[in-house]
Amino acid sequence: MAIVTTPRLEKHTLKRIVIHMSYCVGIAGATGYAGGEVARLLLGHPELTIGALGAHTSQGQYGQYQPHLLPLAHRELVTLEPQNFVEHDAVILALPHGASADLGAQIRQQNPEAVIVDVSADHRLESAADWAGFYGGTYSPAWTYGMPELIRASGPSQRERLAEAKEIAGPGCNASAVTFAAQPAVALGAGTDIVAVLSVGYSGAGKKAKTNLLAAEAAETAVPYGAAGTHRHIPEIAQNLRAAGASTTALSFTPVLVPMSRGILATVSIPVPAAVTSADVTAAYRDALAEQPFVKWSATWPTTKQVLGANTALVHAELDRSGGRITAVCALDNLVKGTAGAAIQSLNLSLGLAEDAGLSTVGVAP
Repeated sequence: MAIVTTPRLEKHTLKRIVIHMSYCVGIAGATGYAGGEVARLLLGHPELTIGALGAHTSQGQYGQYQPHLLPLAHRELVTLEPQNFVEHDAVILALPHGASADLGAQIRQQNPEAVIVDVSADHRLESAADWAGFYGGTYSPAWTYGMPELIRASGPSQRERLAEAKEIAGPGCNASAVTFAAQPAVALGAGTDIVAVLSVGYSGAGKKAKTNLLAAEAAETAVPYGAAGTHRHIPEIAQNLRAAGASTTALSFTPVLVPMSRGILATVSIPVPAAVTSADVTAAYRDALAEQPFVKWSATWPTTKQVLGANTALVHAELDRSGGRITAVCALDNLVKGTAGAAIQSLNLSLGLAEDAGLSTVGVAP
């Protein structure tokens, strides 16, 4: 936003004219769930406009693939060639892991000034060994992590880092839910032997057609996946908790697909020293979340319904009755605060805009 001061007709007075600058944002992978959610949120953003809508194999008008986005229905999809995105102020890469890094590098080579936000895993991990162990293939260096709420025990805050960033790695949705639930407990001495079980909506599995994702397979059942220490978000969560000051190197993490289209409910069990009291737990969580615009303390155990469609994460934590362990629950919408909302929130900071521009904490009910 630029403020221009020009003379008025009246003598000795000045008129302030506010000129709103608009930034053009391209979306690579616009036909998927994450890309469609990015487009939906951008349609309501006061200072960001939608540029190219790119897809890998999908062709034709955008309305064929995202019919709910009526204002964009007539737009023609473009291929994922870098020249289709280099003229943009920012590009959001909503592609599968392994596909974003190359396109991002090509866009960066041709446009050094663009802000690039990757919502895949390609640039999240700081450890090449973690990448090799959980993803495999070519390791891409870590970008600035796109979680403004990440607690850092030292150095600049994550918001300060994002304000200087032109390359941003969006967080994983499951990793976000567990991080929000667990990181306030680090101040109480937590950090090891954390156990997380998550109920996850099917949109988190993406749009690709698979037998196990058919309605007939998914209805009336709960399906664990990525169990026994194999899920790819594990090193990301551990990385986040170490940033907050914990010594975490591993944790037990089990996501479970449940028959809802979107949402995550993370139930996290966190050991703490025996001297920690219920009042200590409440104070630590309230203090950690007091100034956060989107991650909020909930007075009661939250539900996924409360955050449906909102860029909100709700967290509640209590000391277990037997003491020595906290149970913390975080509810968020995996497509909004878990993915697209986090990307736009971080992009706002990078562009010098209000962090909450275009993002709402208001959910949808019933």
